Amino acid sequence: MNTSAPAPPPSRAERVRALFDAIARRYDLINDLQSAGLHRLWKRTMVRWAAVGPGQRALDVCCGTGDVAWRLAATGAEVVALDFSAAMLEIARRRAARRGARAARIQFVHGDALNLPFADNSFDAVTIAYGLRNLADWQEGLRQMLRVCRPGGRLVILDFGKPAHPWWRKIYFGYLRFVVPLWGQWLAGDRAAYAYILESLESYPAQLGVLQALQELGCQPLEMRNLLGGAMSLHRAIKPC
Repeated sequence: MNTSAPAPPPSRAERVRALFDAIARRYDLINDLQSAGLHRLWKRTMVRWAAVGPGQRALDVCCGTGDVAWRLAATGAEVVALDFSAAMLEIARRRAARRGARAARIQFVHGDALNLPFADNSFDAVTIAYGLRNLADWQEGLRQMLRVCRPGGRLVILDFGKPAHPWWRKIYFGYLRFVVPLWGQWLAGDRAAYAYILESLESYPAQLGVLQALQELGCQPLEMRNLLGGAMSLHRAIKPC
């Protein structure tokens, strides 16, 4: 008779890491399909909001396959790209290696957004695209990113939102519940990874909650832009001097 105790369930961080490791190979393709390619436009906007250039340093947290880091490096800035998924980072490194000289300005780091391995006031801008809501403690994630951002530096956040209009929210959540997991099943063989998007939104305060948290952390000025009627949102905050 087996009397050993059952294994404890995986932590949220372990679960998210496993999900992203599993879908890394098809991550960009599925993002293109589920957003009709619009995520690329939104990422270009967030890089403009980061407002970095030659002689400056930028940190991209939850960098995934490196597309935001690549755009930041195109400005001439020195870029650190951090992710806790080794599979995502490997793809990001391979993509950068194929793209030539610009890749020399990107340093890839395997690390945790809740314990950033950088000194205070290290970066002129910090970006995070589609990563904040996945953190086990998104508010601590904000505090960490602000800690490593220099006074007067920019924090730019792109993530899923919650539309204010009840009918659009119902349609949008239905899309996330029924359609997006099918993309994951068809293209990555992993329905659960994309069903997780809606699950993660249920406990995430989305654009208004993030705005309030940034205000409580003393950031100013603040800018928020709803995209697709609030289905996505962009925030830019300036770290207090």
